[in-house]
Amino acid sequence: MLIDKVSTMSDIAARYTSRADAFQAKIRQVRPEQWSNQSPCADWTARDVVQHIIDMHGAMLAPLGRSLSPAPSVADDPLAAFVAARADVETLLNTPELAATTAETPSGPMSMEQHVDQVVSADMVLHGWDLAKATGQDPTIESADIQSMWPTVQHVPAEFRIPEAFGPGIVVYGPEVKVPEDSTLQDRLLGLIGRDPNWTRSG
Repeated sequence: MLIDKVSTMSDIAARYTSRADAFQAKIRQVRPEQWSNQSPCADWTARDVVQHIIDMHGAMLAPLGRSLSPAPSVADDPLAAFVAARADVETLLNTPELAATTAETPSGPMSMEQHVDQVVSADMVLHGWDLAKATGQDPTIESADIQSMWPTVQHVPAEFRIPEAFGPGIVVYGPEVKVPEDSTLQDRLLGLIGRDPNWTRSG
């Protein structure tokens, strides 16, 4: 839902890999005692943020009748769980006949590669911010990601803000958080997707 540019398969795969690398790096930096930290998502800890991202990787495979490969649980090993999930999606993106398969999505029919690009690839950027804020890491979003997402997040349909609009347990956008008009583009983007850019973890 967050990318409106036409991309080639190589563009999409490269963008996914770059974002997965960044998210994986954030997971690596989480100290064991930080996994229970509250995140900017009201009902989620840092560990829950990673669980959500892995669940969304599974959702990308579902239209193909596939599921995530066996892997350690997020409870036991968040890094290993993510590495396994990304490998499954990278296989999809790097297999032309799978990547080009048309899937029915909440945003209408699109190829599997486009669905990955617009959902879980973008999700890693936004939830990367959540994970960084929850665990004291640098929450700066790459400028290229902000620029690519900005045109579409300005027009998020109201129904996309309804909890579970995309399936049981899936919340994509929260109510908009108003930010000053002279805020940075990152802060304005965060406000539009329902995040308080100034959120800090209590304690």
